Amino acid sequence: MKISEMYQQQHPVISFEFFPPKTDAGMTGLFRTLDHLKTLRPSFVSVTYGAGGSTRDQTVDLVRRIKREAGIETMSHLSCVGATKAEIEAVLQELQGAEIDNVLALGGDPPRDQAVRDKSEWGFVHANELAAHIRTKQHFCIGGACYPEGHSNAPSKEVDLFYCKKKVEDGVDFLITQLFFDNRDYVDFVSRARAAGIEVPIVPGIMPVTNFTQIKRFTKLCGATIPEQMARDLTPIEDDGPRVEAYGIEYATQQCRELLDAGAPGFHFYTLNKAEATTQILENLGLN
Repeated sequence: MKISEMYQQQHPVISFEFFPPKTDAGMTGLFRTLDHLKTLRPSFVSVTYGAGGSTRDQTVDLVRRIKREAGIETMSHLSCVGATKAEIEAVLQELQGAEIDNVLALGGDPPRDQAVRDKSEWGFVHANELAAHIRTKQHFCIGGACYPEGHSNAPSKEVDLFYCKKKVEDGVDFLITQLFFDNRDYVDFVSRARAAGIEVPIVPGIMPVTNFTQIKRFTKLCGATIPEQMARDLTPIEDDGPRVEAYGIEYATQQCRELLDAGAPGFHFYTLNKAEATTQILENLGLN
């Protein structure tokens, strides 16, 4: 089923994001997590695509297994950094052959420890170009990323929104946001997007705080902001894992309640391949 149809038929649409584990033990753990989260009846799950396409084979295999073995609709991430058009085409053919209907078209990040082809060898440089190519296939529903606080490489929010609109014009059917912790950023972004003529669903990406050190690293990498009050609350308990997780669950629960009231079409949870925090949040919301 195409995810765009879910946003027309359901409310709220709940989805989970996973990454391909590097070990057999990690894969076993992921499927334990998946078995647990499946009981929450997610509308779909997505699988990330490593920097520079470094998990290409694992991503395709994993979305295929999840759809076949767990019976959950899946979306494969696909990035264009460092990939030739032929390589992108091969992935799309594999996904279509596996009856995967949904792709998240991303620019992507270069791998940290590997050389990347010169950009002249890339098939596509930007996510909108990748989306436009996928659109020619007709088989796929296409998701895209958006950034309530602005993309870290964009000179301004206005420039970032211009390229976001370009992505939609070139084929993206719905948008999932980067993680954020201040709902005003989401509400402001949606308002600006609608004023700019972007009408597709804009889905909040939610990352529950379960490890404050980890979240500080993530936000530094992606350009998201940790609210001052959250930092003041978490700094004294940073080394107390259970207290940090309890705080993160309560914070995300309230965040989701406010977002539903603001008209959000659902939530996309960045699970980090774990079940506990997301499960508790959905139970708190009465969405389990």
